[in-house]
Amino acid sequence: MSIKVPEPTNSVPAKMREYMDKILEKTESEDIKKLLNNTFVNTWTTTIQISENDAFVITGDIPAMWLRDSAAQVKNYLPIMPECEEIKSVISKVISRQMHSVVMDPYANAFNFEDNGHGHTDDITDMSPWVWERKYEIDSLCYAIHLAYQYYKITDDKTMFTDEFKKAMELILNTWKTEQNHENSPYRFTRHNCPYSDTLHNDGKGNPVAYTGMTWSGFRPSDDACVYGYLVPANMFAVVALKEMAEMVVAGYGDEELAGKALTLRDEIDEGIRKYAIIETEEFGKVYAYEVDGLGNTLFMDDANVPSLISAPYLGYCDINDEIYQNTRKMLLSKANPFYFEGSAAKGIGSPHTPENYIWHIALAMQGLTTNDLQEKKMLLDFILSTHAGEWYMHEGFNVDNPDEFTRVWFAWANTIVSEFLIDCIEKNVI
Repeated sequence: MSIKVPEPTNSVPAKMREYMDKILEKTESEDIKKLLNNTFVNTWTTTIQISENDAFVITGDIPAMWLRDSAAQVKNYLPIMPECEEIKSVISKVISRQMHSVVMDPYANAFNFEDNGHGHTDDITDMSPWVWERKYEIDSLCYAIHLAYQYYKITDDKTMFTDEFKKAMELILNTWKTEQNHENSPYRFTRHNCPYSDTLHNDGKGNPVAYTGMTWSGFRPSDDACVYGYLVPANMFAVVALKEMAEMVVAGYGDEELAGKALTLRDEIDEGIRKYAIIETEEFGKVYAYEVDGLGNTLFMDDANVPSLISAPYLGYCDINDEIYQNTRKMLLSKANPFYFEGSAAKGIGSPHTPENYIWHIALAMQGLTTNDLQEKKMLLDFILSTHAGEWYMHEGFNVDNPDEFTRVWFAWANTIVSEFLIDCIEKNVI
């Protein structure tokens, strides 16, 4: 591999070390300790460029800031904020950077550190030198809202509610309203000389859709194009994020009108999910589809990237014991999901974004974080501890029969979510 996890560029704050030590005291497993020590701090030590007024978070081996990844990468540091002003300050700066990015372009998924024109400059879309990639994904905007909300609920810091923050909320709301009727959208995206899933067909508009109440997405959180325009797990996340938006715009600005619009859209999207995305199946009963188009076409699958169907309770959309969710989960963790793979090293969910028979550490961790079955957690923990290929860091996808074959040595999002699962296992005494 030409890329390795680099040496730390940021030191670990003392309060972060204390937080980790308290957790590590609860396990005698040296393997868990070593993996958790590496994965928990990886985002902080290697991916955040911190300055006096800014914090820019790269994904790891790609030098750009994805709204989704950057929000997910810093999530595990949120509980330390009340005891650590340094961490609180950095996350506040990440949120500010995200809102600034949304205001620049709510349709972009990844941004440059400055207006240097790096990234996919040949794409046919309304590019800016600030934008690394302009694949429109609902979850990018959801993550920006969700991180801000989590920060606010922990800190009660209302200084985050700037004019730019409110403008970002209004832009997100208007974008999602526009994309309820995608035929009226200004967004187009075409990439030439690329895999089929890397571009939108139909003159950059994507496949046709009918109105459902849900909001359209060009791409999945994998950055692969949607087959059908209504990506159900992303709409689930939007339902959660819109409620969070409504609470924040009232708390920060007293804007009941904007909050009301957010809640109305939330209800419209949720009604669309329940009307068009819940499908009766012979084998599993009522389940959630992964994508629909409102024209009768339905896609049954799940992807390792989050939001996924299996992540619905993790995101706050439904209870873990919800009957339709449990039916869906059974379907997803079976051969009925074309991206569920079993091998001699592990079994779990992969992605069309990576080779066949590759499953993802993100998916293993998410499966573990959405079950109350301790035996299932133990199985997934064993898979994770035995598939790091001697690197003691997590990867994107790995071969189910040979974990030494994998993609992405330095993938910080995977490290973050696996460290969250490791902590969950320690707290629940899954050893």
